[in-house]
Amino acid sequence: MKSAAIAFSVVAGPLLLLALREGGRLSDDSSFPAGALDRAIQASDSTTLVLLGTGTPRPTPDKMGPATAVVVGKRVFLFDAGVGVERRLAGAQLPTNGVTAAFITHLHSDHVLGLPDLIFSSWIFGRSKPFGLYGPPGLRDMVNHFYAALREDIRIRTTGLEHETPGGYRVTVHEIQPGVVYDSGGVRVRAFRVNHGAWRDAFGYRIDTPDRSIVISGDTRPSEELIKQATGVDILVHEVQFPGARAPSGRADVDWPRYVSEYHTTATQLGELAARANPRLLVISHNAQTAAADSIMIAVRRGFHGRVVMGKDLDRF
Repeated sequence: MKSAAIAFSVVAGPLLLLALREGGRLSDDSSFPAGALDRAIQASDSTTLVLLGTGTPRPTPDKMGPATAVVVGKRVFLFDAGVGVERRLAGAQLPTNGVTAAFITHLHSDHVLGLPDLIFSSWIFGRSKPFGLYGPPGLRDMVNHFYAALREDIRIRTTGLEHETPGGYRVTVHEIQPGVVYDSGGVRVRAFRVNHGAWRDAFGYRIDTPDRSIVISGDTRPSEELIKQATGVDILVHEVQFPGARAPSGRADVDWPRYVSEYHTTATQLGELAARANPRLLVISHNAQTAAADSIMIAVRRGFHGRVVMGKDLDRF
């Protein structure tokens, strides 16, 4: 039902307004305020959250790396770019030739390994202009290294038989600090710091659109700032880890319970913080599958009695 509503708002809303204009019921003269038609079209946009990837570094075949799309009408806002992001965009029937803007929570490898795919595959499939890429300090150097690593690919694709747009692969990097980092067309994105172990710059994001409010936690242990940002939102997407005795890698030299306590949020802690924030919907993502989904849900529901779902790749909300 949600996808049908999106299709109607994207296609029928603007077409109806255009038909009214063409039929003379809306005019381009001074009696029709400048920009009012554009604002009316934006008002017809509806918002959908799409989980593109819900996985972790663990190479599970049914879960791609962390990536979440917030779709507002025809605009796609991407949060993190884990492994397989372009394929998941295709699977969700979203554009593969570039997003409206992308936002990175932190520079842990599993959250950015899909960035070269996003940057270069979107170019190969038609992107000719930069999109905004927002994230922590260090992101610009990372992207420049991608360019350098693929310079021979770039040369051949632009000067050879493929005739790709010169420079069309580039993105516009914005290294951010907490606060509003994007505000355009009725969509506002606010970055806020979260606590992810030794990472100095790790962010969650709050997204406000004309019809919904969404918070994406990024990787974090329980965070007072996150609770503040997520209080009363329509959707809270939050990571969870289970503090088992051993790391998912099986390595005995890793103190996994200590790592989880400093870098991540347990299911019990997630239930407690969700009870305080009280979102209309809690979506659990970025789960390492070190415990059965039922066990995680039971632990969360001890503290949170609202609506909660265990997210899967390509779920829509």
